[in-house]
Amino acid sequence: MKFLIFFLFTAFISLAYSQFVDVNKQLLWEISGNGLKEKSYLFGTLHSNDKRIFDLSDSVYYALDKANLIILEADIFELFKDIDSREDLPNTLYDKDGKAYTASGRASKTTYGDENGMPQFIDASLEEYCHNANKKFFALEDVKDQLNLGAKLNFAKRVFINDALNDFSNQKLIELYLKGDITAIERFIRTNLAADKEQFSVLITDRNIKMSHKLDSLLKKKDSFFCAIGAGHLAGSEGVINLLRSRGYRLRPMLWSRSENKTLAKKIINSFRSYKYKDQASGLSANFYGKPFTEKNTDGSLSLIYREYGQGNSYIIDVVPNDSTLSFEQIASIYIASPPNSTFYKKILDDGTLLFEGLSDTYPEGLNWVRIIFSEKHFAVLK
Repeated sequence: MKFLIFFLFTAFISLAYSQFVDVNKQLLWEISGNGLKEKSYLFGTLHSNDKRIFDLSDSVYYALDKANLIILEADIFELFKDIDSREDLPNTLYDKDGKAYTASGRASKTTYGDENGMPQFIDASLEEYCHNANKKFFALEDVKDQLNLGAKLNFAKRVFINDALNDFSNQKLIELYLKGDITAIERFIRTNLAADKEQFSVLITDRNIKMSHKLDSLLKKKDSFFCAIGAGHLAGSEGVINLLRSRGYRLRPMLWSRSENKTLAKKIINSFRSYKYKDQASGLSANFYGKPFTEKNTDGSLSLIYREYGQGNSYIIDVVPNDSTLSFEQIASIYIASPPNSTFYKKILDDGTLLFEGLSDTYPEGLNWVRIIFSEKHFAVLK
């Protein structure tokens, strides 16, 4: 009997040590009460692709899996559709074999970090999951609101928004976020905007009121959601948490814990790693990491564009009707503008598919790797 008790006790200790728990982290909140039958969740994010902030709690994966609706501050992909997140790009060169390289050994910078970080900053990765999992999506602010916000503010004072303006402030904000101290984050932002009190009101307080009002309306529809907004909007007397409480909802922080073994919810979330696009007209079937933009062009072609905002890469497929007056080689020479001392190559895949590929250097796009695949009536240009 003593042996059995000892065995059970050691098994309990082993299980206890297989889970990391941070009782001070308050980034995820459960919303209940006010007649709600389903619980919803409020999560504080940071606009960064730093790998450390993607070390999420099991409870975040649980909340994401449970929710029928994903809510963000804005439609990230629509907001940045025509904005390049890359900064200070190194000059891209190519060797005698046509292989591209750069003279810089450092990771290229983007608005949300650099190439050493995750492909998407965390807000964009949540929207990507939403589309890949075919869940409903809602943006608290439209694109016009987000763009107008920038026009109202003095960007020289917004050191916590633009990482390039003040690296120390950015690193301090990441430090506070990793601790999950939402009260300290709210104070930090307020201090950084102390020179102009109106900016804090425009950037934080006024938006908190509007966001809490929209969340209240969505909660009354009784559809469970996972809402992710900047962590600076959560705390304080005029933070979203307190504003929702004033409307009668109960909000409590969820335990921040991580198991050594992946939970079922985490496995489910991680399984949605791609978005399959099918074009009925051309027969094209393509897998992207996330949902691409689609544009119908006046010449009858179709453009599909998938962008990474954390690392700044773009993946583009143009589907073009075949021109019967041109040979496949002539079409390839038009779409692959080979730089000097470089050429494109012709290949035939095992299934008989004909393709051409190589480096292309055009203005204003710059250097791209291009592959052209031909079918009976269309060809696809992959960049």
